[in-house]
Amino acid sequence: MTRTYRPLLLPLTLALLSPVVGVGCSGSDSDVGASGDSSTSTSSSSGGNTTSSSSGGNTTSSSSGGNTTSSSSGGNTTSSSSGGSGNTTASSSSGDTTSSSSGGTTEKFSFFVTSLVALQELSGSQDGFGGDLRFGETGAGAGLRGADKICATIAEKSLPGAGSKQWRAFLSAVAGEDGKQVDAIDRIGEGPWYDRLGRLLANNKEELLNDRPSAADPAIIDDFPNEDGVPNHQPDPSQPEVDNHDMLTGTNDKGQLYSATATCKDWTAKSGDTSEGRPRVGHSWPRNFGGGGFPTGGGSTGAGFPTGGGSTGAGPGGNINMANWMSSLDESGCAPGINLLEQGGPLPGAVTVGSGGGYGGFYCFALTP
Repeated sequence: MTRTYRPLLLPLTLALLSPVVGVGCSGSDSDVGASGDSSTSTSSSSGGNTTSSSSGGNTTSSSSGGNTTSSSSGGNTTSSSSGGSGNTTASSSSGDTTSSSSGGTTEKFSFFVTSLVALQELSGSQDGFGGDLRFGETGAGAGLRGADKICATIAEKSLPGAGSKQWRAFLSAVAGEDGKQVDAIDRIGEGPWYDRLGRLLANNKEELLNDRPSAADPAIIDDFPNEDGVPNHQPDPSQPEVDNHDMLTGTNDKGQLYSATATCKDWTAKSGDTSEGRPRVGHSWPRNFGGGGFPTGGGSTGAGFPTGGGSTGAGPGGNINMANWMSSLDESGCAPGINLLEQGGPLPGAVTVGSGGGYGGFYCFALTP
């Protein structure tokens, strides 16, 4: 009798149609990262070192101990650590960067320029706060306390946990809570101060008391970074640079009160009325016009800049020093307003904190790094 042999087709078919499943690693191993623009790379670790990187897309790394480093040349980067004694570092040449740590070493983050986006969000206005920085505070010294609270709120949003530090706005005032003059340089601690990415701004006050902080990292000395560590001259790396260097200080080049009319009534005024004075501003990045009517120091009769000091001159400007980060010129007024286009200085007919190239930003320092 003849026998016919027939293979089992069903098991073979199922085997061919089944997806290939790789053998997984233990929780202490990292997943393989991808480098495509639309890729997402994730790594996790319960100990030891973890590194993840991506040239595009999103990257997330986390660790409950040891060291974690994540970097990205584009897209968003997030790194976090829930414990251990390791360090956490995150860096990005574009996009957003966020790192946080609920344990481990203390972050150095202790200086930033308030970004336009942050001030718009907290003020609830596309024009920002203007010269009124009370932010819900009342009573004597409310403007300074409110500005300090703005600093802490922005720091916390950028780096969770950083808001618990004692943040101080670099602002002078005619009268603080005790009715006495307040000088910005006395509000910020003794240093050192570092930006969001750990770059040095200054070791001490002596280094700060120069046109540009004398020991600052070369990457930030002429373009102070915002709360995300991004150079503020070009806060959106995908867009061209903007004219946004005017930062509220009310301060002279020694870090002290500039004049009685240079603080928008101690940072409580924003109507734009001339009785509020003209706020003194510093330059987060220096502006040199090369003989185009705006000198790098001293008085001027150039367009819009009268000679003489103080905020009650014939027009905005006052004493001019286009390089000084603390005290460069007098803005037009205290009303909220944004001007990011180069127009050659504060406009005599304007009454806003931003008419000369800015949006009413200011500097924030933590008392300890």
